[in-house]
Amino acid sequence: MASRLGATINKILDLCRAHSQGLPQKVLDEELQEVEVEIIKQSLNVLLQKQKLQVFMQGESIVYREQDTEAAAKFKGLTSEDMLVYQAIQQAANTGIWTADLKKRTNLQQLQVNKALKNLESRSLVKPVKTVANKNRKVYMLFELDPSREVTGGAWYTEQDYDAEFVDVVKQQCLHFILKQGLASLEDVAESVRKSGITQVELRLEEFKQILDTLVLDGDIEEVVGGAPSSSHAPVSFETVCYRASRSRIPETSALTSVPCGICPVLRECRPDGLISPQTCIYFKDWLTF
Repeated sequence: MASRLGATINKILDLCRAHSQGLPQKVLDEELQEVEVEIIKQSLNVLLQKQKLQVFMQGESIVYREQDTEAAAKFKGLTSEDMLVYQAIQQAANTGIWTADLKKRTNLQQLQVNKALKNLESRSLVKPVKTVANKNRKVYMLFELDPSREVTGGAWYTEQDYDAEFVDVVKQQCLHFILKQGLASLEDVAESVRKSGITQVELRLEEFKQILDTLVLDGDIEEVVGGAPSSSHAPVSFETVCYRASRSRIPETSALTSVPCGICPVLRECRPDGLISPQTCIYFKDWLTF
């Protein structure tokens, strides 16, 4: 029996090497159809216990892959359930995975998942991370990974809380540069803020665009395509979107934005020559003298 066990172990390893992307359970069964099921089970258990085999879920199928020597030492002493959970977390990369999805992917019971997570955390192989989307929900990812911006909220969040003060500082710096230059592209604004030293956070162009879009919506600046460059600027391509001080800033209050009829609670009863009418409305008179 020992010889059959050894031969089956070697056969499984050979099959794993022939399927570098992973050996599906179906292929393993086909290749070892003449081997007793008990021998196959024992062979897999031996390989798993010696950390020479990885096992993970790929869709609905169990898949096996040979473990390298360095990884084998790293995972020494972990159970097959621990490895299933670890590999599911590994596949989630830096977006992480929460426990309900771990249960589905590994087909383990919740108690088994929790036990595996405890073991993996104690060995600093995985870590829990709070998400911006749901502060009461933790996702798990490999210990050495930095969470994605989708998890942390990106540059505008500090410890999962929106940092309004930081956003305002960046907004004012961007606005100051645009007003000073007269005309500036997104790249110009980003370079200026980075050189100013107001933040140690690495901001991407995408985040600067969010800030400029906000300034446009606030009516502080406006977009122009190409246009005449400022005196301190190099010529701007006709296709380049640039930003300048808004030339048609909408006032916070105006005759059009403060029409009393819009918020009048008795508007339906107001009619010419009625008890309530435009002729007798003191608010309407005040509005006409705006």
